Amino acid sequence: MSLLTVGTVAFDDIETPFGKVEKVIGGACTYISWAASYFTNDIRLTSIVGNDFPVDEIKHLESRGVNMDGLKIVKDGKTFFWAGKYHENMNQRDTITTDLNVLDDFDPELPDSYKDSKYIMLGNLTPDIQLRVMEQLTAPKLIVLDTMNFWMDIAMDKLKKAISKIDILTINDEEARQLSGEYSLVNAAKKIFKMGPKYLVIKKGEHGALLMSKDQMFYAPALPLAEVKDPTGAGDTFAGGFMGYIAKTDDVSFNNLKRAVVYGSAMASFCVEEFSLGKMKSLDDKKITERVNSFVDLTWFNV
Repeated sequence: MSLLTVGTVAFDDIETPFGKVEKVIGGACTYISWAASYFTNDIRLTSIVGNDFPVDEIKHLESRGVNMDGLKIVKDGKTFFWAGKYHENMNQRDTITTDLNVLDDFDPELPDSYKDSKYIMLGNLTPDIQLRVMEQLTAPKLIVLDTMNFWMDIAMDKLKKAISKIDILTINDEEARQLSGEYSLVNAAKKIFKMGPKYLVIKKGEHGALLMSKDQMFYAPALPLAEVKDPTGAGDTFAGGFMGYIAKTDDVSFNNLKRAVVYGSAMASFCVEEFSLGKMKSLDDKKITERVNSFVDLTWFNV
C-alpha cells in the first residue's frame, strides 16, 4: 500500500565520541524513506532541497522505489543544514548550526498522484505544514504525526489542531509530559487521547519504545549494542520501519502495530551503528529478519 512521507531532506555535520563527519546526507524524510523502502516499493516523498543536493542521492532513493515527484528542487537554493555535537553519553547533544535555507519557504503542494495515499508519515515539521498536507489528502487510512517540544513551546494551538486530525502520535517521554502536563506516562497518554489520536508511540531512545491505546499497552526494549556511533536519525528510522511494515501488511490492528514497533526498533538499531545512512544502505531482508529475531530472543520467556 502507498506510503506518503513528508519531512526534511538535509545535509548534516555530526560529531560524536566515535568521530566526526561533515556534510553527510540527513533529514527526517530521508531516514524515513530509506527505512520504509525495505518493506514497500510505493513510497511518495515530499520535501524541498536546493540545487546543491546530489543527484546521485535522488537516483539512489528512486532505485529503492521512492517516488520523488514531490521533491521540490530550488534553483540557486541551498539545502537545509544542521550541525550538532553529541555528549559522551550520547543521550544529549548540542546544536551548533541550523540553517533553514530553502526549508524556510517550504509550502508542500502534493502531486495529484500523491493525494490518494493510504498511509501517511508526517515528519517533524511546523504544525502549519502538517495541516497543509492533511488538507490535500483524499482517502488516508492511517495518519502518523511526529513532533517535538519546540512546536509545543511556540505553536501549541496549531499543534493541537494537527493532533486532532491524526491516528497515531509519536513523541518522546519528555514531550509526552510537556504536551499533557502529566508526569506519569499512563496519565499523559489519557490526556493525549482526548486530543484525538487513537494510539500513542512514546520513543524512549536507548530504553526502547512504548505503544499505547486507550485500553492496551505494549513495550519493546532497545537492543543492547556493542557500539553506537551516531544516534542522528534513529527516531526517524524507527518511524520509517514502523510505517513501512504497516504499509506492507496493510493491517492497523493493535497486534500488528506491536509487530511494527519491533520492526521499527530493529531498523533504528541498525541506523545508530554507522554515521548518516552508512548502515541503512547496506541492509537486506536476511539481516533485518535476523535483527528482528534478536528482539524476539531478548524478550521471550515461558511462565
